[in-house]
Amino acid sequence: MKKDTSLFSLDRRRLGKMRKKLEEINALKAEMAALTDDALSRKTLEFKERLANGATIDDLLVEAFAVVREVDKRILGMFPFDVQVLGGIVLHQGNIAEMKTGEGKTLTATMPLYLNALEEKGAFLITNSEYLAIRDATEMRKVYEFLQLSVGIGVFDDPNRKVEVEEKRAIYHSDIIYTTNSALGFDYLIDNLATSSDKKYMRPFHYAIIDEADAVLLDMAQTPLVISGAPRVQPNLYAVSDEFVLSLEEETDYYLDRERKEVYLKKKGINEAKRYFSQKGLYTKGNKELVRHLNLALKAHTLFENGKDYVIHDEEVKLLDKGNGRILSGTKLQGGIHQAIEEKEKVKVTPEMRSMASITYQNLFLMFDTLAGMTGTGKTAEDELIETFNMEVVRIPTNKPVIRQDFPDRIYTTLPEKINATIQFVKQIHTTGQPILLVTGSVRMSELFSEILLLEGLPHSLLNAQSAAREAQMIAEAGQMNSITVATNMAGRGTDIKLGQGVKALGGLAVIGTERMASQRMDLQLRGRSGRQGEPGFSQFFVSFEDDLIMESGSKWAHRYFKKHKDARDDAIPKELKGYRYRRLFKKAQETSDAKGQSSRSNTLEFDESVKIQRELIYQERDNIIYNRNKDFNADFIVKKVIADFVTNEEISRDNVTRFILDNMTYGFTGFPNQLSFKEKEAVHQFLNELAQEILDKKRLYLTKDFVDLERNSVLKAIDECWVEEVDYLQQLRTVAVARQTAQRNPIYEYHQEAYQSFLTMKEDIYKLTFRHLLLSEVTYTKKNELQIYFV
Repeated sequence: MKKDTSLFSLDRRRLGKMRKKLEEINALKAEMAALTDDALSRKTLEFKERLANGATIDDLLVEAFAVVREVDKRILGMFPFDVQVLGGIVLHQGNIAEMKTGEGKTLTATMPLYLNALEEKGAFLITNSEYLAIRDATEMRKVYEFLQLSVGIGVFDDPNRKVEVEEKRAIYHSDIIYTTNSALGFDYLIDNLATSSDKKYMRPFHYAIIDEADAVLLDMAQTPLVISGAPRVQPNLYAVSDEFVLSLEEETDYYLDRERKEVYLKKKGINEAKRYFSQKGLYTKGNKELVRHLNLALKAHTLFENGKDYVIHDEEVKLLDKGNGRILSGTKLQGGIHQAIEEKEKVKVTPEMRSMASITYQNLFLMFDTLAGMTGTGKTAEDELIETFNMEVVRIPTNKPVIRQDFPDRIYTTLPEKINATIQFVKQIHTTGQPILLVTGSVRMSELFSEILLLEGLPHSLLNAQSAAREAQMIAEAGQMNSITVATNMAGRGTDIKLGQGVKALGGLAVIGTERMASQRMDLQLRGRSGRQGEPGFSQFFVSFEDDLIMESGSKWAHRYFKKHKDARDDAIPKELKGYRYRRLFKKAQETSDAKGQSSRSNTLEFDESVKIQRELIYQERDNIIYNRNKDFNADFIVKKVIADFVTNEEISRDNVTRFILDNMTYGFTGFPNQLSFKEKEAVHQFLNELAQEILDKKRLYLTKDFVDLERNSVLKAIDECWVEEVDYLQQLRTVAVARQTAQRNPIYEYHQEAYQSFLTMKEDIYKLTFRHLLLSEVTYTKKNELQIYFV
């Protein structure tokens, strides 16, 4: 008999081992139910005592899960199903539990969160929406507080609210913390910019569950988080570059490849630029900034679309999350492209900022001792999740069988044909009273369908993810009879659509997709909106050869077919294309798109490897200095090293030594001794050391015990100044390295080579800058006897 090695069989074998634990947990039902509230609450203290006496959290799993189950029932009125317990075990083991929409992932997480919080090192629940983090923490905190655990919420309803360090420290030192991936990432970077221990608020990462793990770990992981600081000096070339690009024509003046997201000037376009800007040659050293701005303007006009990649909100360009259409507040594109888009849309052009700190989501989450995740669709990406995060995806059975019907795609040649067919289908379903969720791939398309429905006299709700709370409320109401909800892809994710009275008899929720999404996982999430907990429903996708998926990832024959047949179609009479060839086209395009996404994430991770190593070294060094663990970085050592390097590596002359003293040591230099010979390096070396020691001794005498603070602050300021320059340089270097692919060179190899050389240079610069801060700084005391340091 042939052995079954399918993924389903593998999941069955994995779950088979867990069912023994489930049986043990179920065996404790009656015992836990018999406990008083007080006795149940005291279980936490008992578990902590057992851990202190040598037990492990694995030893406590059965009892701890049984306790939380009973508390969930008493406090929330919900007793976790057996399948939810299985999901909780998967999460405790540091894997991903694939649980269908509506199976109760929020309740599932209470069991492993409680168990891992018992170690008093912090347990995180990380989601991708501030609304969901606040909602889930508010609902579940009653359970944890009943069990004598503290709960912290890392995000707030008001994004502009100022949070003091003490409050952040309390949040991050709670037993259980609910937050978002972006809030955690930025807080981590900010914590590592602190200049003293009293300004730091985080502790080492221990255990985390990531909700909607595929969205956070995959879809959002293609670009790193970046904190920007001081604006860099920029020429005012955005406006004139934008005006010039508006005069160009595709094919004639520039080449555009939407699939590869490449655009560049052709010969005619270059000649036009030379004439427009009165230049004999465009690609010269003196025109470096002009060429850069021309390229930025070209990209802004050809590769970024309003309503798809960004929206104009409150007179600002706000980026959109490609996975769910939500506005990415506080996020900007790097390298000047954001400013080019602002100029294109004629809104205020914001300053181009320096990158001060950055990290990828992959490297952020790999810091956790144990990382787990839950999602409705992770199986198709299991190989990547194992490779990057060492997390397997375990498919948890549904509590009730899924009876939803997923119909084959309806395929059309042109976009107008598809839209017409979709609207006709919506009208047909709406006459029955069956609720409809109409999902688009972008804000722009959601608004288009909304306008058409208005013209057709069909009342509906428009949901394009600009308000998470309103979004959740509208999604929750999408299951009512006669309702039509138009939404962007994945809007309202994390909120169940509950069917209204009489809707089951009509066939449940009808999910209509207006295009195939960039990843199969997104389609599965969309289908999963219908048919939760064994309810009826169906899903139907309408697609065309003009969809972004085909335009960006479709095969060449599809592009040729579209050009040949687009003008022969009657949009008023949609003609559906049937046949295996067409269905296979969309499947292959989605596979290609998925592969591109995986490649992009892999490149992001490979590029970040140099930054990761440097970041870890810098952050570790900062912590050593802040907590006085570093004995190498002291004033005498730094002074001797920098002076020795100067004497060894620089030309020694009266002018050079004078310049060195005035730039780095003291403005009050009066002159050299008559007997000093600049031909004798050893004599100059000794003189500089004596002068530096004289300056330091004066400061030691004045500051006494506070001299240590001067040392620490001088080093930290030097590290931070150099690290900001390094991060900004590496961000720019990455852009340059990627462009080298066109010259048949390995961009990642060249990036790492140059990043390493840059790191060595930065180390030397840190010593030189520390030397300067130590000697040139002005120190004084306030009336309250507080030390003030003024760095030049």
